[in-house]
Amino acid sequence: MRNIYITIILSAGVLITSCKKELNEDSRSQVTDEYLNTPDGFQSAVNGAYSFLRTYYGTELGGNLSISGTDEYTAGTSADRDYNSYSTNLNPTKLHFTTAWNNFYAAINNCNAVIGRAPGISGIDETLKTTRVAEARFLRAYNYFMLVQLYGAVHLSLTETQTIVTTASRTPVAEIYKVILEDLDFAVANLPVVASDYGRATKPAAEHLLAKVYLTRGSLNNDQADFLKAAALANGLITNYSFKLLDDFADVFAQGAGERNSEVIFSVQYSGNVLTNSTGNQLHLFFIFNYDAQPGMKRDLANGRPFIRFKPTSYNLNTVYNHEIDGRFDKTFKRVYYCNNPGTYSINGHQVNMSVGDTAIYFPDVELTAAEIAKKDYNVYPPSKVTETTYPTLTKYLDPLRTDVSVEAGNRDFILFRLGETYLIAAEALLKAGRPDEALVFVNTLRRRAARTGITAAATAANKTAMEITAAQLNIDFILDERMRELNGEHQRWFDLVRTKQLVNRVKLYNSLGAPNIKDFHMLRPVPQSQIDRTDGGIAAFPQNPGY
Repeated sequence: MRNIYITIILSAGVLITSCKKELNEDSRSQVTDEYLNTPDGFQSAVNGAYSFLRTYYGTELGGNLSISGTDEYTAGTSADRDYNSYSTNLNPTKLHFTTAWNNFYAAINNCNAVIGRAPGISGIDETLKTTRVAEARFLRAYNYFMLVQLYGAVHLSLTETQTIVTTASRTPVAEIYKVILEDLDFAVANLPVVASDYGRATKPAAEHLLAKVYLTRGSLNNDQADFLKAAALANGLITNYSFKLLDDFADVFAQGAGERNSEVIFSVQYSGNVLTNSTGNQLHLFFIFNYDAQPGMKRDLANGRPFIRFKPTSYNLNTVYNHEIDGRFDKTFKRVYYCNNPGTYSINGHQVNMSVGDTAIYFPDVELTAAEIAKKDYNVYPPSKVTETTYPTLTKYLDPLRTDVSVEAGNRDFILFRLGETYLIAAEALLKAGRPDEALVFVNTLRRRAARTGITAAATAANKTAMEITAAQLNIDFILDERMRELNGEHQRWFDLVRTKQLVNRVKLYNSLGAPNIKDFHMLRPVPQSQIDRTDGGIAAFPQNPGY
């Protein structure tokens, strides 16, 4: 199978020491077969296995496969609309389906090389070797978990491929999950609680992923045992370690030192080092509208470089949050822009002299009359005026620490697992296991943290109380809404909707671009046509997913 192999071209890495040791994937090509059999080469191969995470997280590819075409985000003006519209153009030749498939398998082969060669490598401490194998098995499990969610039954390979292979078959989903669980059980048993180098996999990271796997597998067949395992793992993460929810939701996404906080369980590493950062975390580009075309505004680092890819749906902006008591809305979206390009402009039918710091753009969360808008000395876009060109900006990926506004390679980490989601995994698993009262504890804890800060302590306390719900209010729709409020734009949504079997229903209700075309078969992505073409026997040997 030509497109699931690599000929040991792995990313070498060295570990650097600063104020705190961290994993540094120093990407170098052509790591030789002989070098891989040495202790240094083995370590480099493990480090290189992490670099594949950056081909999905921090990229437009990851956004298109995880965010677009959901009830959460639709197409901005410059987006590839196919991922939102579910038209016939969303087919097996679509680039991002192919690239994702190839990258996941390249990562798996990297992991297979580490796992398979480890017994024969001498000159390395056996405990350390076991830890590194556990890291590789954690990463292999992650990659297969992504593949099975996106494509269903996929080719299963657990040994290193060094030559072109043209035979392949689709292994049943149940067998893929069996391998994922075996890998994660090994990882949980052999990874440290705290990594020696920041960015490496840990026992808590493996437990979080394992909980997510049990929740997802359990949802396929309503398996109560899987739900209870997911809930127990999530609860253990919350109670057995030093992780804790930050007091302020906004602090979770503070750039710089704040990226390593008590809520982060595992993150994909980026840096300001241009030699090791590859294309960088580019998500800062994709959620911004073209504010720089508005009166009083020009492009700057604080507001970002707008690529206008992902627009929040009306449901996301106007319905899912209770704006009066839930503080997450204003900590998730930028609704006010202040003038950075002073001058005289024609706004709302009259001349306005705008100075630096004056309000230039405002997105109110309620409707205004034409008369009210006409009185403003700045542009106002109430909900009815939000379009695919003009919309509030998701703030959690903004990257003002780049060296120049034109720089696309951002350097903030991508938070992949965090405690806020752990609470929601526990809640969803317990709800599906028929234990809503227990699920409620996790939901209300998270919601109290999210309460809007009031003018007084009493007002804040009142908001916290108002944020609590009852067991009668808790159902899968509420869980999905809470996941949107908590994890907005965090590459979770398509998977959430597929896992809960709500993709078609929710897109029809809340995504007008996707509603006319989406069908049940869109719950899986198409197998890349290149995979089928390059397999001996073609489509008979490697069938396409139904509907494509």
